[in-house]
Parts: sequence; C-alpha cells; structure tokens
Amino acid sequence: MTDQLSRVPKLGEVGLTNFAPYLMNRIMGRYNASFRDEMAEMGLTTPKARALAVLTVVDGPLIRELSVFTVVEQSTLSRALDQMNTEGLIRRETDASDSRAVRVFITEAGRSAFEELWPHMAQAQARMFRGIPEDERRAFVATLQKMLVNIRKHEI
Repeated sequence: MTDQLSRVPKLGEVGLTNFAPYLMNRIMGRYNASFRDEMAEMGLTTPKARALAVLTVVDGPLIRELSVFTVVEQSTLSRALDQMNTEGLIRRETDASDSRAVRVFITEAGRSAFEELWPHMAQAQARMFRGIPEDERRAFVATLQKMLVNIRKHEI
C-alpha cells in the first residue's frame, strides 16, 4: 500500500493549474461572482437563484432532491426556501404519497425573477466559453456529465 501511495504525484508536482477540482472551483467562483450584484439587486442569494433555476426545469421536486440539484445543504436551502415562500417566489405542497415530505413549486413571481436573472447567467457562461469552438464545448460538457456520474451519490 505504501508503494502505491509513494507513486501518486504530489500536488506540487501536478500543479494547481493541472488539478481539475481546483480549476472547477476557480471557474465556478468567478461564474457566481460575475452576477452576484444582479442577484443582490433582485434580493436573491446564490441558493435562491439556484433553486429558481432548478424549479424552472424540474416540476415539484422534494426538498431533499432540490438540495441535490442546487448543491446546497438542506438546512441552508430550507432557510432560503422559507424566505422565498414569504416573498411569493415558491410554494410548498405536502407530497401526496408521504405526508412528511414536501414538494416545492415555482410561482409566476419566481419565474419572472428567474427570467430577469437568466440573461446574466447565460452571459457569464458565454464569457467562460469565449474562443472555444463548439465541438470542444460539447466535448467538455459531455466529459463533465460523465464525471458527475462517476462521483454522484444520488440517482438525480
């Protein structure tokens, strides 16, 4: 076992700029920061914006599913959902098959808020892919999808 560990290159040998998790964190940090001001002007935080984004394409997920989709801890997401419910951006409904579970739905106000934010998100993505040919972009996204399958803990 020690021989196997000794053959794994050290981070200093690999370098931060060749370490994919580091690059992904830097990219997502910049992406989120690029429209943070627009979110704040709309009264949104990153968890709220992520929830609205998911709810525009996933109808009525359970809160635990929404937590997975948004990559937000369930306790943090629950606080954001409380605020969003008060603001009229979402509505909650008890699940028909499990009275302990709650499903979340976007409201028209929530959809409008997201439609206002979406152009900023799309522009930030376009900046990330500037100068990258379409075939490379598709290959990159396909690779990310495969990586997600490799590391995911949930079926969603």
